[in-house]
Amino acid sequence: MSHHKATASREQGQDEHIESVEDSAHQDREHPAGPGHDRALDLIADAGHSSVLTAENNARVLRKIDLRLLPILLGIYFLQQLDKSSLSYASIFGLVETAHLHGQQYSWLGAVVYLVQLVAQPFVAYILVKVPIGKFLACTTLCWGIALTCMTPANSFAGLLICRIFLGLFEAGIPACFIAVTQMWYRRIEQPVRLGSWYAMNGVVYMFGSLLSYGLGHIKSSVFEPYQIIFLFFGLITIAFSGLILLFMPDSPIRSKFLTEEDKLLAIERLRMNQQGIETHEWKWGHVKEACLDIKSFFWFALMFAVSIPSGGISTFGPLIIESFGFDQFKTILFNIPFGAVQLVATMGGAWLATTLKMKGPVIALLSLPAIAGCVMLLQLPRDGHHNGALLAGYYIVSVYPGITPMVYSWSAGNTAGETKKKIVNGIVLVGQCAGNVLGSNLYTTTDAPLYRRGLISSLAMFCLLVLLSMMNMAYLCFLNKMHERKRVSMGKNAKIVDHSMQAVGSVPVDKTEPQQSAVSEDNAFKDLTDWENEDFVYVY
Repeated sequence: MSHHKATASREQGQDEHIESVEDSAHQDREHPAGPGHDRALDLIADAGHSSVLTAENNARVLRKIDLRLLPILLGIYFLQQLDKSSLSYASIFGLVETAHLHGQQYSWLGAVVYLVQLVAQPFVAYILVKVPIGKFLACTTLCWGIALTCMTPANSFAGLLICRIFLGLFEAGIPACFIAVTQMWYRRIEQPVRLGSWYAMNGVVYMFGSLLSYGLGHIKSSVFEPYQIIFLFFGLITIAFSGLILLFMPDSPIRSKFLTEEDKLLAIERLRMNQQGIETHEWKWGHVKEACLDIKSFFWFALMFAVSIPSGGISTFGPLIIESFGFDQFKTILFNIPFGAVQLVATMGGAWLATTLKMKGPVIALLSLPAIAGCVMLLQLPRDGHHNGALLAGYYIVSVYPGITPMVYSWSAGNTAGETKKKIVNGIVLVGQCAGNVLGSNLYTTTDAPLYRRGLISSLAMFCLLVLLSMMNMAYLCFLNKMHERKRVSMGKNAKIVDHSMQAVGSVPVDKTEPQQSAVSEDNAFKDLTDWENEDFVYVY
């Protein structure tokens, strides 16, 4: 009997959701355009109808999107991290000695990339609202590949610094662009795994980048130093890959060529319940003001700043930290591989856990705990040659922390609406990341070898701070949801609404103790409203 009731309830919920989508589509056709409207409304109006999303066609379209987008995004991010990490690999193969780097010079070669990216973020935010994303990715990948290739003949601090400045400039838009792509193509429940998958390329780079560098470092050449071969090889691969991006990366679901017209409508319907819109090209200063006044923006900044301080130092000095345990250059490269494996598992495991729990704050706090333990081990264990196994274990435990960064990306992305506001908030997040990386790179210096106590103590403090910040942000998001509930009641709507963007397509909520509203009488999904303006927006923890 209970089975029949459950089936009837599920079917009723699906029918209500289908009716609400049909009502929303009718409204879209009746009011397709307005200043700064979402391009999705144009497509619906041109088609004359909207499609009903089911579990089957949703899975089919999602698979097509994944097969087209993910290989490109994974490839770009793999190359970006490989190119950025090439400096740390080159340091093992004589770069510091050949270029006569001393004092803070090597640290600044690592930090200047993030410093340039910090300055570039406001311009990146504006550009991403105005230009097609696919073309932007192809152009910027080509340019940073050229910048890395130009590092090959550089044999002084000045030459290397100029190349690293351009490398950072052309890489500045990649994370913001990737977050925008994820918001544009995926439902909120799908975002953590997709964001985690491309960010997990950091771990893949630690593994395969170390192996590639190990092999390239053994090449004997009378023309190039081993580190120059690394720069040249990685740079030329990046230039070649930019051509593939130009050919295969779509600009948006609306302008994609690999989706049929019906699949484009389904792609739009998939994103309706995100209440975040898809694509507009109007810059709205009101969104900018709101992003700057929103307390969430400062939480995203603080979270990213806190995790990026250890990231900036460890990513630049990781091989040197291992080398300080007493290993030669080739063993140092090989022992760096497990660091990437742990990072890969932590990143994808954290994304899976966040999707299962439908919360990101607790996952961030959980991932901070092993990193705290690893920092304590590296600070307390003696460097006497008898504790190398334990020191390596501590170093590998610290490598859980990269799983936090995509959590902050997806947490921010899932809680921001309005085209301009999304780009500004992404910029704020990335300013925090760049600032943290700049500071972190300079907290670790070659003069602090072999203990690197200043850098490790700062990393330990930041991991502790992350736990506190994640809890505070969850409390604030809960407060915002209560505010929206009161606003809905004042407008004659139900206090509670079903957030379909965080549920499997066709599912209905288990909790029936309060009246639920499957959708809203007037759909706000494609009006380019911010999360503050849209009372139907539900914040996720």
